Amino acid sequence: MAEEKREDREVKEEDDQVVNPWEVSANGGKIDYDKLIEKFGCQRLDDAIVRRVERLTNRPAHVFLRRGVFFAHRDFNDVLDAYERGEKFYLYTGRGPSSEALHLGHLVPFMFTKYLQEAFKVPLVIQLTDDEKCMWKNLSVEESRRLARENAKDIIACGFDITKTFIFSDFDYVGGDFYRNMVKIQKCVTHNKVVGIFGFTGEDHIGKISFPSIQAAPSFPSSFPHLFSGKDDLRCLIPCAIDQDPYFRMTRDVAPRIGHHKPALLESLFFPALQGETGKMSASDPNSAIYVTDSAKDIKNKINKYAFSGGQDSAEKQRLYGANLEVDIPVKYLNFFLEDDAELDHIRKAYAKGDILTGHVKKRLAEILTGLVERHRRARAAVTEEMVDAFMAVRPLPSMFD
Repeated sequence: MAEEKREDREVKEEDDQVVNPWEVSANGGKIDYDKLIEKFGCQRLDDAIVRRVERLTNRPAHVFLRRGVFFAHRDFNDVLDAYERGEKFYLYTGRGPSSEALHLGHLVPFMFTKYLQEAFKVPLVIQLTDDEKCMWKNLSVEESRRLARENAKDIIACGFDITKTFIFSDFDYVGGDFYRNMVKIQKCVTHNKVVGIFGFTGEDHIGKISFPSIQAAPSFPSSFPHLFSGKDDLRCLIPCAIDQDPYFRMTRDVAPRIGHHKPALLESLFFPALQGETGKMSASDPNSAIYVTDSAKDIKNKINKYAFSGGQDSAEKQRLYGANLEVDIPVKYLNFFLEDDAELDHIRKAYAKGDILTGHVKKRLAEILTGLVERHRRARAAVTEEMVDAFMAVRPLPSMFD
């Protein structure tokens, strides 16, 4: 397909827009997603696809889908065509465990994946790339493995069905059929190709150069013989943020050469930092993000102090001129997490006209996020070490397609 033939070098335009698996920034402006779609060669998710998902699943589309949070795709219509013919597929997503606690941006793909699992009634594999973080973040093997288990608790707290979900750590699972697929992938990707896609230099250690094959391997059902033995024709759908696209462009190029379908992708916008939409939340800057460990007071203070406002600098001016919704972070966060479409529409219109003030919008956002974080915290507190072991056990999932 055309997208695999495009220039593989990551986007780094004259305006310093940088999007790759390790860096997302747009100095002096917000990320240009139209430009990313053009450069990466993916397609926009349109209303027709959203309506088709609703028809096939007999349920309303997730808020992330109907509001364009997941905005781009690769071959999603092919997956829906197969599903309509009665063929099943499986989901694959992942997490690079580099921090003790997740922020809201980390939760977005898992919240959406949970919806997909329930709506389509399909199995899910979740990769914890503890090996990647050991190599990129200079963490010890032991610390990377510990963080993987801690992050697994947050993932389990999102409500995944244990009878349809397998969570695995690379350090613990890679071997056997999974490793054989890695070697097949590695033989299909030249050094020049991987340098072109990921921008590796002569100073990067060889672990980084070989890692993309590890993230690619879960795209193929034969990597999981305990789940999909005899189902090598099973399709894979990957929900992820668009910065992960380089891994799967490489994977899609390799797939037909090793006898598998190309994985399909659903790709999301970045969840912006509190300070503005020039990138995504960063775990290295605690004031850029709302964490699932933040208290109600923390959340309120962060929103009031750091959330960039498109409102005017005085109540009088706000009532006169209204707010600029294009740059207002509280409204953008409400677009993610306020599920009531009518309430969101009212807030947007009233705020833009000047009928409500910035303080009102920030107060409502604090209420929404506090509720979300408190629910997550309670769910995570109920996750035991034994539950983590159960989700990560190499086992069959006999009812995974029921």
